[in-house]
Amino acid sequence: MRWERLFEDLEHQLDSEWEAERAALDSEAERLRMSRLTLRDRLTVLADQSDEVAIDLVGPTATLRGRLTGAGADWCSVELGADAHVALIPLEAIAALGAARPALARSVRPGGPPRISDRMTLGFVLRDAARRRGGVRVHTITGGVHIGTIDRAGADHLDLALHEVDVPRRDAAVAGIRLIPFHAVSWVQLLGT
Repeated sequence: MRWERLFEDLEHQLDSEWEAERAALDSEAERLRMSRLTLRDRLTVLADQSDEVAIDLVGPTATLRGRLTGAGADWCSVELGADAHVALIPLEAIAALGAARPALARSVRPGGPPRISDRMTLGFVLRDAARRRGGVRVHTITGGVHIGTIDRAGADHLDLALHEVDVPRRDAAVAGIRLIPFHAVSWVQLLGT
């Protein structure tokens, strides 16, 4: 009878140690997963949920509020209010992001399978905007605002033809050209396509 109780006690001890070891391994695995989680990963999950966000930007630009609609390799997009204009924001221009607590908690969970947009860079998206010839407002981290049409977008910069937003891009309407490096861009407001 004593031997049975001794074996039961030993079995319970081993079970307890096994559970403690498994819990420690699970904790370590979770810490490792979290250490690999990027801002882009979290933005992708938030965009899939169509959550409202408030994004504080680097520089003097005010906070942008709207519905997060997408995330790429180095940018995210936010639909701004009722006019449905879209803001493209380079990830390096984000100083802080706010969202509802449940949305932020869900954003640490793994997202869905990889998508093509995950690999699209800011340059790729701006080249598409140049092809569509829609008006844009380019806000810089120094507080400048440049309005016009993107003529071209390179690997790390864009050429912006400056003209009134309600006037089509014609040589006679262009007041000048600005070459703007991507690292100076706070956000780009797409006004029309």
